Amino acid sequence: MAKMIRKQIYIGKRQEALLKRLAKARQVSEAEIIRQALDREAAAPVSHHLPGNRQVLDALLKSARARRQFKQPDVAPYRWKREDAYEDREARFDKFSHPEAGQ
Repeated sequence: MAKMIRKQIYIGKRQEALLKRLAKARQVSEAEIIRQALDREAAAPVSHHLPGNRQVLDALLKSARARRQFKQPDVAPYRWKREDAYEDREARFDKFSHPEAGQ
């Protein structure tokens, strides 16, 4: 057997359950399932073409270029801040942790 190199990966819970089920059904290790998947992926033909309708892509590009030209006077561009992502979550948390405040 070829020399093995240790790799660590992160997978989702659904993928973990699937990996365990496949390994058990095929009576091989979870690592072997991953190696087989890599080999299949490497053997698959690679497509360098965009899927779908070229006319749709051209229309999308035309629209994006037109929007680039559009500028609103006296409107600063939106600058995302990490805190913005938590405002709604905090409001919901406060509602459940302090029910009297939500009434």
